[in-house]
Amino acid sequence: MNKNVYCVIMSGGTGVRFWPMSRESKPKQFLDILHTGQTLIQTTYNRYSKVIDKKNIRFVLSSYHVDLLKEQIQEISDEQIIVEPDRRNTAPAIAYASAKIFKKDPDAILVFAPADHLIDDEDAFAETLNQAIDYVKQHDVLMTLGIKPTRPDTGFGYIQFIPQKGQKICKVKTFTEKPALELARTFIRSGDFLWNAGIFVWKAKTIIDAFKQHEPDIYNAFLKDLSWYYTEKEPKQIEKIYSSIKKISVDYAIMEKANNVYTIISEFPWNDLGTWASLHEKRPKDENNNSIIGKNVMTYDTQDCLIQMPNNKKLVVIEGLKNFIVVENDDMLLILNKDHEQSLRNIVQDILIEKGSEYI
Repeated sequence: MNKNVYCVIMSGGTGVRFWPMSRESKPKQFLDILHTGQTLIQTTYNRYSKVIDKKNIRFVLSSYHVDLLKEQIQEISDEQIIVEPDRRNTAPAIAYASAKIFKKDPDAILVFAPADHLIDDEDAFAETLNQAIDYVKQHDVLMTLGIKPTRPDTGFGYIQFIPQKGQKICKVKTFTEKPALELARTFIRSGDFLWNAGIFVWKAKTIIDAFKQHEPDIYNAFLKDLSWYYTEKEPKQIEKIYSSIKKISVDYAIMEKANNVYTIISEFPWNDLGTWASLHEKRPKDENNNSIIGKNVMTYDTQDCLIQMPNNKKLVVIEGLKNFIVVENDDMLLILNKDHEQSLRNIVQDILIEKGSEYI
């Protein structure tokens, strides 16, 4: 087990693209959306605990979900929970967690990981992660895991790397966020692009120096003065910082600006489970490529659909649908063409405006 290595599981997402199953009160990372008997955050915790000492695993999340986390992973201590008073995207979350860990362990190596990804071959993943950790121990670099793409997907970010013959670890040239389909096809044909998994590895000192150079406002807020961490001043200070700090991802804040960014070419099966369509890919399907959850569902002339219904007495009959998402949860029903799934975020925003927060 790696010493001085910490994993921070970023658990603050709302999972809006999995509405209506994912709700503000219980976002997707706290759901068993694959019906494996484990929620996504439980699966993620177990995955990283094979590489990193459990006591060195931290969670960054909203105060609204602390009780859910403690219920689902009962062995963690309060020290392992880092509470954000508001959502400000990944850069502030990473700065806050880095400051707390660095204060107690200045030699720390940090792994930052989303709470809701699916990785099928966990042995291959552990081998890749250990290689990244070993490299970071010897080099002051910002490492990101890049997944070898299997198709031109417009829902992922892409990393362009500078190929090194026989090397899995290469310098990053560019980042591109969610390209149009034709550009994604060009990326795949070129052979020097990877999917951006959003999994990062670096020394605590290296990321702190990067914030100082590229995002001085975030550095000054979280990292310039560490004296108030782990004191009675911390809650009020964090409230003050989060009330004014800008929302920005670590990709935009640091990774696209720094010149010491490297990627490790990763070939394990990976899915960010960011959409219902991505979930459809992973679930078992019938002879018509339908993924159906629910005891009383009958389909006719229906193909390529994800259908999820409560296990109640309601009989559901679907005829003539192709390439749709049909999901019922509580008093909400979603019927959405998979090709229009990117509009779900806007739909949820409209629901919030017109119907109120009870449906979100």
